[in-house]
Amino acid sequence: MNKLGKLIGVSVGPGDPGLITRRGWELLNQPEMVWTYPVRNEKSDSFALGIVLRSGLELPAEHTPLIFPMTHDLEKLAKAWIRAAQQVFELLTQGKDVIFLVEGDASTYSTFGHLAKSLKGLDKNVEVEVVAGVTSFSAAAAVVGNPIVEVDDTLAILPAGYGVDTVENLLNDFDSLVLMKVKPLMDDLLDMLERKGVLADSVFVERVGAPDERVVRDLLSLRGEKVNYLSLLLVKNPNRVKGEIQRGCRKK
Repeated sequence: MNKLGKLIGVSVGPGDPGLITRRGWELLNQPEMVWTYPVRNEKSDSFALGIVLRSGLELPAEHTPLIFPMTHDLEKLAKAWIRAAQQVFELLTQGKDVIFLVEGDASTYSTFGHLAKSLKGLDKNVEVEVVAGVTSFSAAAAVVGNPIVEVDDTLAILPAGYGVDTVENLLNDFDSLVLMKVKPLMDDLLDMLERKGVLADSVFVERVGAPDERVVRDLLSLRGEKVNYLSLLLVKNPNRVKGEIQRGCRKK
């Protein structure tokens, strides 16, 4: 019986192939590796795969897309994770090591965690390696040229889908916000940021690191526009009153 292969989540960064880590690059250059990569459906391209191909690497002899539909339907998602895990498990049982290409970082809002858990559900002995990567928001901050947080600043990172009320409450409690997946609520978010007086301290970044990257500082120009799914907002609240921090405790 073949020894089980290993599943490796290789983070390839948010768009610029130059941000692939040395560990990731080393693994991607091993010809015996099987590459798997996420797609939304059978006809769609893989953004993660596109990053790697722009680096000059070619697809290995064995590679396969794994379908993860764009939906909030938990039942459909669960079926997709199980189906993908079964596809990968079949390769692992042949003794093959399998790379799963992950856009951004594998530990940050990534499909990889669901895939790994589903595989562990099939066989708890499956070995999993995670190769850390550059997140979209750290790359965006570098492109914008402003640090997300400094000294004792506080930071909250969340999908905007939690709702404008939640975002507004967090803006009162944190110095900086990273709002991911802003597409569905863009206009509502703009209204709230304008009301809070922080539009001038916020930046929109779309498809950071990709050839069609876009940075917008005049946020009101985005009103009514359907932005790309791979977009985020970096928000700072210079108006927030900070308490004094002493030995890890905030004094009000």
